[in-house]
Amino acid sequence: MDTDDLAAALASTTVVLFDFDGPICDVFAGRPADQVARELAALAARRNPELEEKLSGIDDPLEVLRLAHEADDAVGLEVEKALTAAEIEAVGVAGAPTPGAAASLEAVRASGRGAAVVSNNSAESVRTFLDQHELSQYVLTVVGRPEQHPELMKPNPHSLITAAESLDVDVTLCALIGDSLTDIQAAHAIGSTAIGYANKPHKHQLFIEAQAEAVTDSMQSIAQAIHPQPGP
Repeated sequence: MDTDDLAAALASTTVVLFDFDGPICDVFAGRPADQVARELAALAARRNPELEEKLSGIDDPLEVLRLAHEADDAVGLEVEKALTAAEIEAVGVAGAPTPGAAASLEAVRASGRGAAVVSNNSAESVRTFLDQHELSQYVLTVVGRPEQHPELMKPNPHSLITAAESLDVDVTLCALIGDSLTDIQAAHAIGSTAIGYANKPHKHQLFIEAQAEAVTDSMQSIAQAIHPQPGP
């Protein structure tokens, strides 16, 4: 996807929303997601043995959270607190931001647009990472998963609507950059522009089929689309 497509997708936006895990940070790069999922599942099973079989083999911490909450709100809340702690620990050992992420955030703000992060990860972990890498200055608001309400995680557009309201902008003037199909679905559910970040080869076609307004395999391309560099 060339920068012309990205530039067109961003042209009428006043706020750019960034998903966190992928476009900004590889959250579980240093603290594997499957390991966290097993730890959360074991915690849930200790509190409610009936959950052991239901959660067996699940390698996605967010899915463990969803299922735990569905089965037992008290256990779900305990799992959620443990997940937040694990995410904060994980971003501390996740390494540098995604290549091009910092440049994209800087470009968005330099262009006069607002930048926000909307994530299914905890807001605490997002803020921790942004602070660690001196990126908080570019982000006007962070909306993480709502406590005790995993059903409001993307593809539910709750976080996008909350961010738009906090910045006093119509959702149709927002673009979301995300690396999951749920990001595309959440953006389109409320009329926002969807830009797919295809950080794995199979995602490119997936995002095209989902009718994302633009698809890129490079976060640096976002910055380039906003502030094109002069040719030789």
